[in-house]
Amino acid sequence: MKYIFLILLLSITDPLKTTKINSIKKEAGEAYKAGNYEKAATKYSLLADSLGVTEDEILLNLGHSYYHLGDTSGAKHSYQSLLTSSSKDLKSIASQQLGVMAKDAQKLEESLSYLKNAIKANPGNEGAKYDYEVVKKLLEQQQNQQNQDQENQDQNQDSEDQENQDQNEQDQDQENQDQEKQDQQKSDEQKESEQQKSDEQKDGEEKEGEQKEQEQEQEGEKSEDEKQREMDEATKQKLQEMNISEEKARMILEALRNNEIQYIQQQKRQSSEPQNSGKPDW
Repeated sequence: MKYIFLILLLSITDPLKTTKINSIKKEAGEAYKAGNYEKAATKYSLLADSLGVTEDEILLNLGHSYYHLGDTSGAKHSYQSLLTSSSKDLKSIASQQLGVMAKDAQKLEESLSYLKNAIKANPGNEGAKYDYEVVKKLLEQQQNQQNQDQENQDQNQDSEDQENQDQNEQDQDQENQDQEKQDQQKSDEQKESEQQKSDEQKDGEEKEGEQKEQEQEQEGEKSEDEKQREMDEATKQKLQEMNISEEKARMILEALRNNEIQYIQQQKRQSSEPQNSGKPDW
């Protein structure tokens, strides 16, 4: 009895569901044609997600609606679900749309791959062929620009390397010049120091010579004094032997000195008086 009721219920609900699906399809199609992509996307999404409608046309229009609304994520998901479609036309259109979206995102190699698959799926898809040629030229321009940028970068790098090399050479030259100046300064300082030491050595030798001369003179003076003292000692000893006191000896010496003076004066007077010419010289 339960099974009979279930069968009767399904037989009643299926026509109602079909009627609802057809009604929503109609509303979605009218909204899409009218350019009301927001309503169309809502209706097509209801069919695909809630009512389990998996028709390729529904998924394609859903993808188109998302694309016109700028919902790239939703559009890409819908188009990718058609890449395994049995309809080569729909597969080609979906691949073409994915290629266009990749081109808009500046993913040119990815775009070229999608467009190539679109042409393979439907060689008569002229729109896909046109887009393929456009993207191919853009990719060539991009590669040429990249090569040019790389060439410019290499040239700039070479120029920068040359400037760095020149700067390094200048720095090295300056460093060598500074080192030469330092070496020359050290050499001059060393020569000056050696000259100063030489002068100091000469001064020291001169002072040492003078000091030695002074010492020799002092030694000579000391020697004369010692000789005089020795003579005085010898004289004292002789006077003691002769039993003559120093005072008496001094008086004798003074008397002898006076006699010597008188004798000299007398000789001078005699030599100054005129001689008698009548007397012999003797």
